[in-house]
Amino acid sequence: MSIIKLPFDLNCDLGEGMPNDKQLMPFLGSCNIACGGHAGTKTSIRATLLLSQSYGVKAGAHPSYPDLENFGRKYVSLSKLAFQDTILTQLALFEDEANELNIHFHHIKPHGALYNRLAVVEVEAAWFTEIMLSVYPNTILYVPPKSVIERKAQEQGVTVYREVFADRSYQDDLTLVPRSHPRALLTDPIEVIAHIRHMIEDKCIETISGRLVPIEADTLCIHGDNPAALEILQALKKTF
Repeated sequence: MSIIKLPFDLNCDLGEGMPNDKQLMPFLGSCNIACGGHAGTKTSIRATLLLSQSYGVKAGAHPSYPDLENFGRKYVSLSKLAFQDTILTQLALFEDEANELNIHFHHIKPHGALYNRLAVVEVEAAWFTEIMLSVYPNTILYVPPKSVIERKAQEQGVTVYREVFADRSYQDDLTLVPRSHPRALLTDPIEVIAHIRHMIEDKCIETISGRLVPIEADTLCIHGDNPAALEILQALKKTF
């Protein structure tokens, strides 16, 4: 196959307690740093920020529902006040460390169940957009393409990067296949490359049913907790 240029920023979720952050960082354009909701502490945020700085990788915050027990992968029912309070607390923890290190706060990317809820639930997407407008109006928000949060954010003038996943399977409505499904996470580099080629060459995502759904994307994510993350990134570099 011919080598073609990867037309996306490449990002990864880091600072989540995995041992491979330093190995993955050289391949990335941006990273999403856990900031206390599902993983991450003041110490790990600082360490990951310093690592991103050393490799010239743009750093963003990766907030979630307050759910350390389930790694942020389960929905947590919260009032508007509690929802915005936990998100703002996590973002402030990240921002304080970034400011102290004089590192630019590039973007915000929600994590796990929060990410999936914001894609489809009007009320919580509106709550999150309020945070962006009131506190972080100049910060980029990473969102799923064709999602509720993308529409809400764009309506309010929030800058978004539409994000697609190299190592996750999609359903026909462009929501992610639940993690409980055996094919939710892609770990074979050859399969991942084929998945990405559809995104580049056809501007489509091939869903788990085989349907091709048109998309536009700005950034491509590899999960740091994917057991084949390094192998996949090496394959990406070789291919693209």
